[in-house]
Amino acid sequence: MRRLLLVVVCVAATALPANAQTLRIALREDLDVLDPTLATTYVGRIVFAGLCDKLFDIDEKLHIVPQLATGYEWADDRTLVIHLRQGVKFHNGEPLDAAAVKYSLERHLNLQGSFRKSEISSVDHIEVVDPATVRIVLKTPSGAFIAQLTDRSGMIYPPKATEAAGKDFASHPVCSGPFKFVERVPQDHVTLERFADYWDAKSIHFDKVVYQVFVDSSVRLANLKAGTTDLSEYIAPTDAAAVKADPKLKLVVSDALGYLGITNNLDNGVRADTPYGKNPLVRQAFDAAIDRAALVDVVFSGMYAPSVQPVPQSSPFYDEALPTPSRDLAKSKALLKQAGVALPVKVELLTPNQPDQMQAAEVIQSMVAEAGFDLRIQAIEFASSLQASQRGDYQLYLIGWSGRVDVDGNTYQFLHTGQGNNASHYSSPTVDKLLEEGRGLTDEAKRRPIYAQVFQQVRQDLPLSYLYNARNIVAMTTKLQGFRPVPDGMIRLQGLETAK
Repeated sequence: MRRLLLVVVCVAATALPANAQTLRIALREDLDVLDPTLATTYVGRIVFAGLCDKLFDIDEKLHIVPQLATGYEWADDRTLVIHLRQGVKFHNGEPLDAAAVKYSLERHLNLQGSFRKSEISSVDHIEVVDPATVRIVLKTPSGAFIAQLTDRSGMIYPPKATEAAGKDFASHPVCSGPFKFVERVPQDHVTLERFADYWDAKSIHFDKVVYQVFVDSSVRLANLKAGTTDLSEYIAPTDAAAVKADPKLKLVVSDALGYLGITNNLDNGVRADTPYGKNPLVRQAFDAAIDRAALVDVVFSGMYAPSVQPVPQSSPFYDEALPTPSRDLAKSKALLKQAGVALPVKVELLTPNQPDQMQAAEVIQSMVAEAGFDLRIQAIEFASSLQASQRGDYQLYLIGWSGRVDVDGNTYQFLHTGQGNNASHYSSPTVDKLLEEGRGLTDEAKRRPIYAQVFQQVRQDLPLSYLYNARNIVAMTTKLQGFRPVPDGMIRLQGLETAK
């Protein structure tokens, strides 16, 4: 109870005068860096949804819709012409024009440490046609490029303010979204206030948004029930019944785009130098010992879908020929014997310290022990776990991906040699070639069999052991209206309002 009281006191400290309206959104974990080029976290994208508009967005049916752009056309199969919304301003008053788009895309491509580079690496060059028109010339045709501009790669920077801030941009980010940055207290909250000159101001009905970090799912639920938060972007499946039973709350469950899996360190530093990291037979044995259906039932009340693919079953790229296998202990033990390793095989699982992830890790620990694995769990704060994975300070890492509209966004940057989110340092000439071929085609029917081959090869090599596809489980006060359940899970503030 003491922890909940501390949370409530912290929230009260951010209160506004009675005539102002504040929306308080609970996040399941802390975000990393408030710079779209360098950011990697899912919850960071939720904050960016209030802070930074994109060239394009997606709707509830996964259709790509204009946001900062008003439309586009392909001049040829490699030349994309984008028409921009006129009169848009950044938070510092700079105009959002074609020069800003060119600057931003080049920053995504060239800034050291960029996680967007792999997403838009097909760009050859960018041309300013006029202040409201930008021309993007690609190296090869791409069926995935427009989809990339619906997320952080499509977020646009004010050139003057960004250059002036330099490496300190993330400490006071400037974008063009409906709210502008006020403050961030790591591990606690991010505060944004309404941007008066927002181009779509009529759709914004709050004066301030406070994103509150509650790692403990029970604390998130308690604050929601107490009315100290208005919306929780994630409710643990085990808490869904409690939300449904509360007449002051409502639950919105919808399909998601991502997955959770175990990233395996194959060649990222000295900690990859283990039988598990170097021998695919050992990884296959570990994978075969996991009962995905039981894992989902025990930890997530059966609300998620067991899977061994990086896309959900609703995706046109889901491969029906690759079903989720049942647990096979006999196969697991046989593979370990074939690998010639001494038992028990000692491995360590880096796990973000959210309660549901910790429970999932413990269930996996129990399952693989029966096959001959001695699995130790290393619990760590989420943002720190991301940093550890990038520097190779892990063996196995229980981590998810929120997902993208196009299959390329769930595969290329994780599986292609040398890409920013390839924390395992997986390198397969076969997979690299297939991924390049897949993103270079625009015909969906031709792309599908290519990604099916990728999935099959990854099942053999196991740089990633996919476990399940999640669902978006959002809870909020019944007073909140206008919420749109979009599969990417982002909380769009446009249209959200408190019932009068």
